[in-house]
Amino acid sequence: MPSSNLQTGAAASIAEHPIGLLRTLHFRATVNTDNRLMSGTSMSREFELLTEAFAYTLDDMQWFTVNAMKSAFIPFDERLAMINEVIKPGYAELRSEWLFQQTTATSGSSGTED
Repeated sequence: MPSSNLQTGAAASIAEHPIGLLRTLHFRATVNTDNRLMSGTSMSREFELLTEAFAYTLDDMQWFTVNAMKSAFIPFDERLAMINEVIKPGYAELRSEWLFQQTTATSGSSGTED
């Protein structure tokens, strides 16, 4: 969404995109690609742009993803199941992998052997 909003002139830059304010004010904002082929983007790229502009974390990305599922055009029970059984566990796994990588990188491995 940020990419297509830049292309249409709705926002001058990612940093000036209103999603930053909407997130701060806890509006039910979502991230999407609009027309990914025309915008030449992906969800990964959209999240990357937002992370660079607003220093978003996995918590922010989860918040946007949960908001998107809350707004999906499927029955409530299915939305709730996707949030609790897919989205939240998926982000928990990403956090675990990230923490593992951070721990491994700082565990004192100097690359030399004694």
